[in-house]
Amino acid sequence: MLSTLAGAGVAVGLGTRRCQWTGRTLLWLLNNLYNKATTRVDNKQTQHGVFGLGNKTYEHYNKVAIYVDKRLEELGANRVFELGLGDDDANIEDDFITWKDRFWPAVCDHFGIEGSGEEVLIRQYRLLEQPDVQPDRIYTGEIARLHSMQNQRPPFDAKNPFLAPIRVNRELHKGGGRSCMHIELNIEGSKMRYDAGDHVAMYPINDKSLVEKLGQLCNADLDTVFSLINTDTDSSKKHPFPCPTTYRTALTHYLEITAIPRTHILKELAEYCTDEADKELLRSMASLAPEGKEKYQSWIQDACRNVVHILEDIKSCKPPLDHVCELLPRLQPRYYSISSSAKLHPTDVHVTAVLVEYKTPTGRINKGVATTYLKNKQPTGGEEVKVPVFIRKSQFRLPTKPETPIIMVGPGTGLAPFRGFIQERQYLRDEGKTVGESVLYFGCRKSTEDYIYESELDDWVKKGTLTLKTAFSRDQAKKIYVQHLLEQDADLIWDVIGEKKGHFYICGDAKNMAVDVRNILTKILSTKGNMSEADAVQYLKKMEAQKRYSADVWS
Repeated sequence: MLSTLAGAGVAVGLGTRRCQWTGRTLLWLLNNLYNKATTRVDNKQTQHGVFGLGNKTYEHYNKVAIYVDKRLEELGANRVFELGLGDDDANIEDDFITWKDRFWPAVCDHFGIEGSGEEVLIRQYRLLEQPDVQPDRIYTGEIARLHSMQNQRPPFDAKNPFLAPIRVNRELHKGGGRSCMHIELNIEGSKMRYDAGDHVAMYPINDKSLVEKLGQLCNADLDTVFSLINTDTDSSKKHPFPCPTTYRTALTHYLEITAIPRTHILKELAEYCTDEADKELLRSMASLAPEGKEKYQSWIQDACRNVVHILEDIKSCKPPLDHVCELLPRLQPRYYSISSSAKLHPTDVHVTAVLVEYKTPTGRINKGVATTYLKNKQPTGGEEVKVPVFIRKSQFRLPTKPETPIIMVGPGTGLAPFRGFIQERQYLRDEGKTVGESVLYFGCRKSTEDYIYESELDDWVKKGTLTLKTAFSRDQAKKIYVQHLLEQDADLIWDVIGEKKGHFYICGDAKNMAVDVRNILTKILSTKGNMSEADAVQYLKKMEAQKRYSADVWS
């Protein structure tokens, strides 16, 4: 986020989960942005303050914010306050509030404005109950266009998802108490196209029992038809979600009711407590005081309490449901790496997803919104079961030339995109084309429990399409991970990426696995390629620029 207080303004946002921009694309965007800015930042008329949104588990942590801040200064803009950097891997809201609380006094001082010193909570939206609206004018879960779920028409995208029938929904795990689903979505007739490595996005819905519970806790009739209308008449955002709708629809389709609430939500909820001790608890956790931060960490984050749990445990807090709907973030689509090749499955998209379900310190069972939704979508009894989806293109791609060798590192469900890659390479071999070596490093806990797609992988090995390296971390006393296998295969890795100029892919955990793999690669390049560590790092960066090194990772 970039705040400009006078003159030219630019807003830049960069997602933290799976950014698909290459370094070259990012550089082009920034240069384009600042070439235009040079004609607008004159005579120190632009006052600027920048706060960046990032995640330290990613290599280019807050690169955009740092670059924007530096470039504005170079162009002559007048800095009002220092650069702030938020880390989504820790507590990005805490980072922002700490920065903001020093930012505003600096702004007031800079412009000679006298602040009141009092923080007033002002609602952004006003409630309008609409009992007389005709049923066919009420949103029932559509993302943008009314009746889009009933009257489907292309093109299908984030605002107009396709209702894809589920053809297959089967269990991949053989034991161990966890669940991993293989799901096949039919996209025939949608005109949607995909390539191996792309993502499919799905709009889930919240658990009905949680929706009912939240309605009860707020003493609300969930079937009330209402709209939330922006009090800023000049804003382009008239409603926080499609309106008019019912509370039931809003809580089911539009709002993240299972998300861990940020501190600003606690501050607002505190105003609805009739018990002073409850009010003080919420206010304390919303504050920047060290003891308040500690309490927020233990009582909210560590205990995994969502808004339903908070209202259950703080019984004197009875907020109006319309205000809760204003405070909660929008329910976002969930993205999955497509685990199939369109060459083999042109009308089907395959998804590989682990069911999220865990017990919290308070004894509650928390469930993943999307995976719980998918688990219950079983195509039985002859009736079609559908989910709203769209395709997101990716830079995660097989080499243009099939004879180029590749190395893939994908433990757990990180295997998903590589299943599509291997399917495609097998398809090309079956057509008589020359295909380069394909090496897969796969890991899981136990070979007898969570070794997904085992028979398929074995079949590709037997056909000579795949070289498979497996690490089963709990099959022996000392844990073995894919990182250990890579360290043992330095000669093979150097041969593929150093001698044969092959491609290297990583999919899975960004925080630990991906960092370890990159460090191991740097070490292998140094030793086998006779490079300094700095040269090895540059070699990897060059591979990234050439799209020979690709990572599809998340934290």
